[in-house]
Amino acid sequence: MGIKDDAVEVRAQGWRTLAALHGNIEAALEKALQSAADLSVVEYTVLDALSRQDGWHMRMQQLARATALSSSATTRLVNRLEDRGLLTRILCADDRRGIYTELTEAGQKLLLAARPVHDETSRSP
Repeated sequence: MGIKDDAVEVRAQGWRTLAALHGNIEAALEKALQSAADLSVVEYTVLDALSRQDGWHMRMQQLARATALSSSATTRLVNRLEDRGLLTRILCADDRRGIYTELTEAGQKLLLAARPVHDETSRSP
């Protein structure tokens, strides 16, 4: 009692449509954020995720999960944002082995400038 070929094709078409829509939205966001704030979508996602945490910080592995990136990709991304003064790393007070990535004032300021661009682009057809 398998799925009929018609049903498989309908589902496959639905997934293709969803993937195309996602690609279009991400491309529009990338263009708008780069133009307005010199941020990529994933860089914006990092700043946004940190801004929503108490103390504006997260452990690196939490940030990797929030951005759906590998640990090494997250480290490279945090390095770039840290070089721009948008993030900093601090030792975890209760676990000296742990390191937090923390949003700086400059990062918060840039995020606040970029958020309306992100939100408006996300709403555009």
